[in-house]
Amino acid sequence: MSTAHKVYNWQLKRQMEYKYPEARPQKQASWIFDTNKCIACQTCTIACKNAWTSGKGQEHMWWNNVETKPWGFYPLGWDVKLLEMMGPQAWNGDKYTGKTIFESAPNGEEVLGWAPEAEDWLSPNIGEDEVSEPVKQGEYIKIPHQPWMSYLQRICNHCTYPGCLAACTRKSIYKRDDGIVLIDQDRCRGYQECNRGCPYKKSIFRQFTGKSEKCISCYPAAEQGNQTQCTVNCIGRIRMFGFKSPWDKPREDNPIDYLVHFKKIALPLYPQFGTEPNVYYIPPINVPDGFNKQLFGPGSKNAVEMYKKAYEDKKLIGILMLMGAAEQIPFTFKVEGDINNGYCIGYAENGQEIARVPLKEPIIIRKEYDQERDVHRISIS
Repeated sequence: MSTAHKVYNWQLKRQMEYKYPEARPQKQASWIFDTNKCIACQTCTIACKNAWTSGKGQEHMWWNNVETKPWGFYPLGWDVKLLEMMGPQAWNGDKYTGKTIFESAPNGEEVLGWAPEAEDWLSPNIGEDEVSEPVKQGEYIKIPHQPWMSYLQRICNHCTYPGCLAACTRKSIYKRDDGIVLIDQDRCRGYQECNRGCPYKKSIFRQFTGKSEKCISCYPAAEQGNQTQCTVNCIGRIRMFGFKSPWDKPREDNPIDYLVHFKKIALPLYPQFGTEPNVYYIPPINVPDGFNKQLFGPGSKNAVEMYKKAYEDKKLIGILMLMGAAEQIPFTFKVEGDINNGYCIGYAENGQEIARVPLKEPIIIRKEYDQERDVHRISIS
C-alpha cells in the first residue's frame, strides 16, 4: 500500500491498514439477510433490476443477485479468485491474524484485487442447477462433498472501509453520513479501478456511458424512512434494512444492533477481506461448519446453534418475525407478552408503530367439510 493509516476493524478485533483515516458514521445503513428462509425466487433481483438497471448498457448489471453456493458466482469466480490470491486466512479465536486485501496489496497499489472479464458478467447463475454435459442412463454425478447447498443473497455491502473507494484514483467514490457508498457520476472517468478493488465485485462498469455504477441503497426511499426495493419485495421476508449504531455504542432496542452486536447471530460476509461490510447474514444451518466459517468468520457455528434455538429468546424470534412486515424502516422494537401469545412491535424513527407481528405463527386447520360453501377439502390433515 502506497499510503496507510491505522484504523480499527471491529469485525477483525484489531487495527489494520487503510488508505484513509477512520471516519465511522454515527448511523450506518445496514441489512440483515436470513439465508435459511430464502428460496432463490429472485424477486428481489428483478425488483432491483426494474428500479435501477433496466437502461441501455445495463443488461449485464445485477446490483442484487442470489447465487447458489458452493457452485454459484456473479461475476464468475468472484470470491474464490480473491481467496486464492490472499493465501492463508488465519484466525486466533475471534481475532483475524491473516492479511486483509489492503495489507496484502502489491507495492504501489492500494488494494489486492482483480478485474473480471466482460464474459464473467454474462451468465449470473451458470452452472448452479445443471451439469456441464448430458448424463447417460445409469450414470450418477460424483462430487467431493455431501450434496448440500445454500442460497447467498448479494448486494453492495456499503463497507466501512470500501475497497472501491480506496482503489479509485479519481476520488469519485464517497461515503455519506448515513454510511451509504455512492459513485459521483460526474467525477468518474471509467478507469475501472473500483471494479478491480471491490472484493465483492459490486461496482460494475457500464460500457455505454463509460462509467461504473453500483447499488445506491435506494437512498431516495431510505431518506423518507422506507426500506429498499430488494427488502420490501422479498416474498420470503428474509430481509431487513435499517441503520446500525457504532460498534461500541449498540442499542438493545435497535433490531439490527440486537442481531449483530448483542446476539451475534448475524455475521458479515468474508470479514477477512478487511472492508468491514455492513450486510449481515444469519448463516445457513445445513452447511458444513468449515464452509460457514470461511464465508462468515469464526462466529458462524455459534450463530447456527443460536438460530436453532431462536424460540427460547422472545426478542430474537420477535425480530425474525418482524422482518419484511412493514415498508418503513424499523428503527426500534419491543416485545410484549409470552412466546405463545406475545407480539413484536416495530417503530419508525418518530416512534410511530409501523408493524405488530405475533411471536408464534398462527396455525389454522380448516374443516374437511365447508358447510357455508358446501365443498369437501381433501388435502388437509
